Amino acid sequence: MDLSAFPRVALGSWPTPLDDAPRLAAALGGPPILIKRDDVNGLGAGGNKLRKLEFLLGQALEQGADTIITFGALQTNHGRQTAAACAKLGLRCELVLTAKVPMEGDAYERSGNIVLDHMFGANVHVCADAEESAAAYEKVNHDKAVTLPTGGSNGLGTLGYVAAAAELVGQLHERGIDNALVVVPDGSGATAAGMALGTELLGWPGTVHAVSVSHPAAEAEQVLRSLGAEAAGLLGEPAPELGHVTVTDDTVGPGYGVPTPEMWSVLKLFAETEGVVLDPVYTGKTAVKFREIAAVGEVPIVFLHTGGLPGFYGYAPEAVARFGPA
Repeated sequence: MDLSAFPRVALGSWPTPLDDAPRLAAALGGPPILIKRDDVNGLGAGGNKLRKLEFLLGQALEQGADTIITFGALQTNHGRQTAAACAKLGLRCELVLTAKVPMEGDAYERSGNIVLDHMFGANVHVCADAEESAAAYEKVNHDKAVTLPTGGSNGLGTLGYVAAAAELVGQLHERGIDNALVVVPDGSGATAAGMALGTELLGWPGTVHAVSVSHPAAEAEQVLRSLGAEAAGLLGEPAPELGHVTVTDDTVGPGYGVPTPEMWSVLKLFAETEGVVLDPVYTGKTAVKFREIAAVGEVPIVFLHTGGLPGFYGYAPEAVARFGPA
């Protein structure tokens, strides 16, 4: 897979580590577990969006952009990483955020990702609904502005995880692992789509399990396939079959960004066995499904850690109530 034809800016430190998780595997009583640490990149507190932004901002700079506009929920990881990347590249960043998650209080509304957005110099527009968001967008859009989709999820952004798939398969091969199950969070879709497309193009014999954290499984799969086809088209390839991909939604709980008891328990499990912190929105709910799969798995299982640590602090009161000192 030759991605050299696409403009790209260096934002991350690749490859990210692929760590063994023996204590987690022992606790679950299943096959070997590895954690792909896409959370540990330094820029903007790390996370999966940096891979997408390398391509998205590479194209924006080639087009002569001086401003980047993007969207998300109040505690958006994508917005925080976009703000950090814009700071590094000297671009103006406009974040149009919608308070669509039913969470409130100072921790959620003023800390976590949103305080970092301001620290990175972004102009943050907090909107109550879609109508207000559209009005805010119209005010900041101009000829030299480039608009990025929510989560950086379009065909071009998906290429970031096509590259990640090649990286991961290479790391597994170096360990003598040619068949594994990769469990990946699925929100706006491009991370899972890129991993699915990349592994198919490589002819890798393993499987990919996408855990939806926001949408019904059928809708999430449709988006994944659409993004995969769009990215394949950019590469001059036919739409992928994706027969090795499964999509589930049974750990979403009451809704996107709303904590569940199972999510809190698996955050504690990862923390006390491997010292790894997950976030309540993406990796936490994905890990609930991962725990279920790993307990009965037969091949090595890779957990794709997409980051989100700053968002954890938006849920600090709930975390303190569960894990803090008595």
